[in-house]
Amino acid sequence: MGRLLPRLGPAPDGAAALPLLIFAVTGMGGIGKTALAVEAAHQACAKGWFPGGTLFVDLRGYDDAPVTADQAVLALLDALGVRGPELPQTTARQYDTYRTLLTERRDRTLLILDNSSDPSQFLPLLPGTDHHRVLITSRDRPDFLPVRLIDLETLAPDDSAALVTRALHDADERDDRPSREQDALRELTSLCGHLPLALQIAAAMLRRRRHRDIASLVTEIKAAGDPTAVLDNGSRGTDLYGRSLVLRPVLETSYRRLPPDQARLLRLLALAPGTETSAEAVAALADLDTEAALSLLEDLAATHLVTPVEGGEGSASGVRWRLHDLVRAFGVGVVARDAELVEEGEAARERVLGFYCRWADAADDRLQWLPGRPEPERFADRAQALEWLDGERAGLVAAVQWAGEERYADAAVRLAACLAVYLEWRRSFDDGITVGRAAREAAHRFGDHHREADAWTNLGSALRQAGRAGEAVDAHTRARNLYQAAGDRHGEADAWTNLGVALRRAGRVGEAVDALIRARDLFQAAGGRHGEADAWNNLGLALEEAGRVGEAVDAHTRARDLYQAAGDRHREGMAWNNLGTALQEAGRVGEAIEAFGKDLEICREFEDWYGAGQTLHNLAFAHESAHRPSDARACYLQAADAFTRANAPTEAAQARTWAEDQE
Repeated sequence: MGRLLPRLGPAPDGAAALPLLIFAVTGMGGIGKTALAVEAAHQACAKGWFPGGTLFVDLRGYDDAPVTADQAVLALLDALGVRGPELPQTTARQYDTYRTLLTERRDRTLLILDNSSDPSQFLPLLPGTDHHRVLITSRDRPDFLPVRLIDLETLAPDDSAALVTRALHDADERDDRPSREQDALRELTSLCGHLPLALQIAAAMLRRRRHRDIASLVTEIKAAGDPTAVLDNGSRGTDLYGRSLVLRPVLETSYRRLPPDQARLLRLLALAPGTETSAEAVAALADLDTEAALSLLEDLAATHLVTPVEGGEGSASGVRWRLHDLVRAFGVGVVARDAELVEEGEAARERVLGFYCRWADAADDRLQWLPGRPEPERFADRAQALEWLDGERAGLVAAVQWAGEERYADAAVRLAACLAVYLEWRRSFDDGITVGRAAREAAHRFGDHHREADAWTNLGSALRQAGRAGEAVDAHTRARNLYQAAGDRHGEADAWTNLGVALRRAGRVGEAVDALIRARDLFQAAGGRHGEADAWNNLGLALEEAGRVGEAVDAHTRARDLYQAAGDRHREGMAWNNLGTALQEAGRVGEAIEAFGKDLEICREFEDWYGAGQTLHNLAFAHESAHRPSDARACYLQAADAFTRANAPTEAAQARTWAEDQE
């Protein structure tokens, strides 16, 4: 309303006459275009802006028989008092009379042409004067006309809850379900996609079932899997404009009007993993080149069936594409009812999963790349790999969930393995647990013990970093047993390292030392220098906790040297940090500060802000030990900034508190 109403007002005194202004309120079906237009008209007339009143015509553009301009002009002439014998006999004369009346009409009038689906419905009806205003509503954007567009979006969550609450209270002010069931109300509005039409239907259903709670409707919708099926089944009324309160016909009419290529893309996009999809991923889904996919997406966006999301990453255009939840559910239903469309959809899902596997594998190779290894394709550096993974993350994680379906299980398990390092790097531990579980269950189901062991390993790492050390110990024990059974000595050694780390986090330090010594020995026997460095690094941490500080310093020194020899700069930095901690514990504060400085340089080089925050915290503590409070305070403040960049607000707040303690 804030964008539309002020523009309907008359020109300020003394200002030049405005040219003919045509406004188009656009948005998907059911979003409230007509309601907004009518409310704006009421408010504008109440302000005295349109002494000539409002002329309203419902063009029924999305019905089976839309109103033509020739039919609409008869209704407008009738509203202007031209009827019976005064009505001209020919269509051309009718238009002439209509335009003449508007030209001669001195009282400013607002013409509302509602529910247009094609410019041919409204172009002949535009007045030949700039004195009046025209307001058009449509599901399609008339981009090629000089029209001021106002695109409507779904309601904000708070506004959705307020709409349902108000509808229930209007019927019965004693209805306290919204206040008693705030969580259920929020979930209901989310299931309705915050679409006003769906919310109106849900509210009507709640009014009718006034002795049942809101949660019962939520449960019914979730069990059905398709909100439109439940809401349409429960809908029995009409809105204030005499239109039936039903969702599916609104979506079906929009879908049926699409050209075949756009209809196909809409169906396939409904099957895409994640809620937002890059044009590149859409192209893979539809087996098109990216430019062709973009063109079709832009056409669908003009019909408000697809929404562009600005500022997205992972896409050449910087835009991602999203379906409204109810449109997605409708598209899934269209596919499910036709065997040929089901096969078309399954083939599309295979393509996008293959696309994700290829580039996630390349991105993972870049994240783990060391000098001397082959250069990964596509991604020139870590920043490019992380940018792509960040942009596609929601789709990647969602695609792994397809591991539960036999057709996609193998590729989904491979994809899960490619995401483990990235999700750990971004500290996305919940996603890591979700991905690890899906891969573990699928690998177990099709009897691939080696991949199952890998999945247990990745799941255990995510559990450990999420603070669930006991579960992590169990996961790494499972992985170790599977590697042993498969005769994979390298995998077994990795599992012993991970088990040792989890045992230390669980407070079982003695067992952790034993496990890590076992890992170190296995790597030494197998010649795995990089794995040996990991074992030494973690052994040093366990030894330090066990009070064996001198041995810990030696262990971290060995780890640092091995990482340097392997060219692994990032892990070298971790070893420097751990060495600094051990040196400080040993009372060698000057050497500790130097070690922390080495790690901080590497963390900043890799933009590892969480690691930088940890190192700055350790450096601050070292300055405290050296009785340098101003240096300590500066390091704590820098640590807070680094943790903030790493999306670790708890650690950032704690660092600020410690900084204040230095004042």
